[in-house]
This record gives sequence, structure tokens and C-alpha cells, in this order.
Amino acid sequence: MGKDNLTFVLMCSLLFLGCRQHSKNPEAKPPETLKPNIVYILADDLGYGDLSIYGQKKFRTPNIDKLAEQGLLFTQHYSGSTVCAPSRSALMTGMHTGHTPIRGNKSNTEEGQFPIKAETLTIAEVLKKAGYTTGAFGKWGLGFVGTEGDPNKQGFDQFYGYNCQGQAHRYYPTHLWDNQQKIILKGNDTKNTVVYAPDLIHRTALGFIKSNAGRPFFLYIPSVIPHAELIVPKDSIWNRFEKTYEEKPWGNDKSTNRRRKGNDYGADNYHPKGYASQEKPRATFAAMVSRLDKQVGEIVELLEKLGISENTLVIFTSDNGPHMEGGADPVFFYSSGIVRGRKRDLYEGGIRVPMIANWPGSIEPNRKTDHVSAFWDILPTLAELAGAETPKNIDGISMVPTLKGTNGQQKHNHLYWEFHEQNGKQAVRFDDWKGVRLNVYEDPKAPIELYDLSNDIKELNNVAVENPEIVAKMVTLMETSRTENADFPFKKN
Repeated sequence: MGKDNLTFVLMCSLLFLGCRQHSKNPEAKPPETLKPNIVYILADDLGYGDLSIYGQKKFRTPNIDKLAEQGLLFTQHYSGSTVCAPSRSALMTGMHTGHTPIRGNKSNTEEGQFPIKAETLTIAEVLKKAGYTTGAFGKWGLGFVGTEGDPNKQGFDQFYGYNCQGQAHRYYPTHLWDNQQKIILKGNDTKNTVVYAPDLIHRTALGFIKSNAGRPFFLYIPSVIPHAELIVPKDSIWNRFEKTYEEKPWGNDKSTNRRRKGNDYGADNYHPKGYASQEKPRATFAAMVSRLDKQVGEIVELLEKLGISENTLVIFTSDNGPHMEGGADPVFFYSSGIVRGRKRDLYEGGIRVPMIANWPGSIEPNRKTDHVSAFWDILPTLAELAGAETPKNIDGISMVPTLKGTNGQQKHNHLYWEFHEQNGKQAVRFDDWKGVRLNVYEDPKAPIELYDLSNDIKELNNVAVENPEIVAKMVTLMETSRTENADFPFKKN
């Protein structure tokens, strides 16, 4: 073959390869010009110890584990609160519960929670302004359809799922919301269970990824798994666990204890915010978390198939610690892991949550970090990655240096939480010191419990008496870390 012919063949081959690469993602751009896609997956009431990568021994979560093995695992990440709505408010606004507008699980209608104010700036609004298409699929809980807290009024182009966190107790609801359209789920009529809502929401989220693969997108997936009602389709995942555990049936006994009485589909007293009875709550819980793990795997698989995984940051975490409702058994599953407490506690088990960040090519694989971070850090982190303007007067600090393994990571002076149930609670962490104050409504100056997390991770040894100067600092921080909020007064109503 002559030199000219050889050159021609090589040029054609290169052109052919280029066309093949281009056809894989027709709208692909050079990596350095792309804003990263962002997928933020928020489990519901998943404990610090409910993933096998964090020590769960009763079942495994291989897809989520793989995210960590190929990415970055956080060991000291904190949720926004110890219950749903304020935790999500802290996430969306970049402010802790002393400043964020929604500070408790308060409803103002039969369906929907107290709305975020119109002037509140959310992650979705920040990213949308930076050119992102934004979608939320799952549970909202920050304002009913049509109010100022409607997700479409808070920066999300598309919302699909449960608007109300109370309605999200049920996995076979009568309806979901597609923006302002009420979607009736045929077959789910309070008696029959045909459409498992988490599966439908998951498929819709996958469709969002496919539709937006050629442009920057922010996908927020506040899953309802494994919150409240324990129920799951009887499929191959269920079959793995059906005969695995010794069970304690829940909800179908004659007890008058409200925590033990189920509210079944088809019952005369059926209520959309109740929990169904469950003969095998342990098997069901394991199957539900495994189902969520499978969904995470399918999201990652789709990103890879579309050729956009290397330009997509995937974050997985949970909104607070494990719950006890509906027959859940966090003691059996060791759901809080190495820490003490669960949902509604401000001990570590109520607010320390798993967090994994995966971004092939940008986050070095198989890393762990003990950087102390919280939900309010997510907004400034994503804003920096997106090249967006970070809002002023927030509590969050960008974690980009931690994600990328570079120097210069700024640290918090302290973290603050307040909880508006169970007679009021406050907590502060600075350095390795943790302060917890209970019964605030009865006594705003109630004694502070003090723990040294460096050698007492379970918060079992109250060292307040031995450290009066640290306690005094905790008192000051609890008094100065909050502003008054007329919608959520921090006192007994």
C-alpha cells in the first residue's frame, strides 16, 4: 500500500472512531467545558449502621458499597435534623436548624407540610440559575402543591412523588404528584396493593436522566425507603430474606398500645398516614433496603451506559437516624452502628448518617475522610462545583477540597441542632466535644450533657462536671446559634 493510501486509511479510521464516540452521546463536550451532573440520593430513616460498608452484618448492600469502594466514604457526616422536614430544609437552604426556615415536622393542611417561604433560596434555585435542569423524585415535605413551598416554586423543573411526608408513610398510596397534577394510581384503592410507589418513582427518575443526558442536570432523589410502613413486593429480593430471621410480627395483635397497632389496607379505619401490619418485619426491612441498593445500582449503570458517569457526581446519604415505627427493629439490625441513639435523638445515632460521594476521575477511589460535615455544607459545595454564586448568610462550608483530596479544606467552628419535639432539645459539636441539652421547653437553662467523642463515641460518659469551661462555651453557642422563628417558636405552645 502506498504512503498516500495508508494516510487516507488512517484518516478514515480516526474519523470513524470519532463518529462512533460522538454517536454515544451526541451532545457531548470536552470534559473541561462541562459542568458536572449531580445526583443526590437521600434515603429515609436509614441508620449509620444500615449499610454493609458501614458495618451492617444482617444483609449486604453491594451497589452502595461499590460507590464507596470507587469513591469517598464520610465517617463524620451529619444530617440537618433528627426528623424529616427540618433535615430537608437544612439541606435545601444551607442553614442549620437555628437559622433554616422549617425547623419541625409541622403540617398546616391534611396533605402537605408547612411551606418554605417564597424568598428562601434553595439548592435547586442556585443550580437552575447556573444552567442546570433540576428534578426531584420522591418525598418533598416542604410545602403543599400550589403554596410558596411547592417544589416547582423552589427551583425544581420537575417533581414526581409524594408531596406530603405523612402520605409517604404508605408504599401503596392512592396517588402521587407530577408537578401540580394529581396522579391516581390505578389499583391502589386503600384496599388493594398494586402499584409499589418507590418502583414507579424510580423509573420516572431514570427517565429524567435519559432525557437530560446531554446537558447539566441536578437530580434529587429523596427516597421513602426504608421509612415507616414495612411492606415490599414479594419478588426475588423478598425471597432472599423470607426465611432468614426469627420474626416478631407487628401490628396485628390485640394490644391497645398505639405503637403496636397496625392500620391495614382494607380496614374500616384505614388512614393514609398509618402503617400496615407486618408478619415478617425483619425480612421486610432487609428487602426494602436491598431494593434501594438495587435502585442505586441501576442509576449508576444508566449513567455508565449513557457515557456520562465520569461527569456525574453521585452522593448517597440519609435524612436522619433509624426509626422504630411500623415494626422496625434497629436494635436487632444494629442500625445505629457504633453510635448511640436513633431518630428523634440528638445523640449521634439520631443525626450522624452515612454519606458516600462518587465521581469517577475526579474523586480518588477507596478513600475515607473524617472531615466533620453536615447537610448545610451541600449547597455551597454544589454551587462551587457548578460555577454558581454561593448565597451569603448561610451556615454551610464548601467541601470541594475534601471531595477532590486537595489542601485548603475550611472547618466548622461548631455545628448546631435544635429539635422541636419531645419537650425541646439542643445539641452542639465543636472539635471532639459534643453537648446535648434536653427538656428545653421546661427549662431553657437545663443542664448540658457533655461528651468527648474522641474516646466516647457512644456518648455514655457525661463529663460536664469535669469540664466547666467547655460547658460554658456550649451554653454560649446554644444561645447565640439561633434566631427566633415565629412559625417554629422554640418553646412550649
